[in-house]
Amino acid sequence: MKIELKKFGTTLLSRQSGKESLLAFLPSLEKISKDEIVEIDFDGVVTFSPSWGEEFLKPLYDKYGNRLVLLESKNPSVLVTLEMLEEINEFKFSRSRH
Repeated sequence: MKIELKKFGTTLLSRQSGKESLLAFLPSLEKISKDEIVEIDFDGVVTFSPSWGEEFLKPLYDKYGNRLVLLESKNPSVLVTLEMLEEINEFKFSRSRH
């Protein structure tokens, strides 16, 4: 399953917004089989904050582990945020190219 973050907006900033986005998307996640990969696509996202990422990506990582795969992004906002989240939470996201 591919999750296109631009569906939640191009400016993903607040903790509350990240939490609400995850809650809105949870019903779609019920359809995922136990070995299916969950891809996160950052295309179209302009600004991506650690607060939003913590509320959206961290619970997905906790649930899916290495089955959560982040697609490549060249956006500095995304790259810095992901690096920060990995450092704070002491884990590494799985990464992939499109």
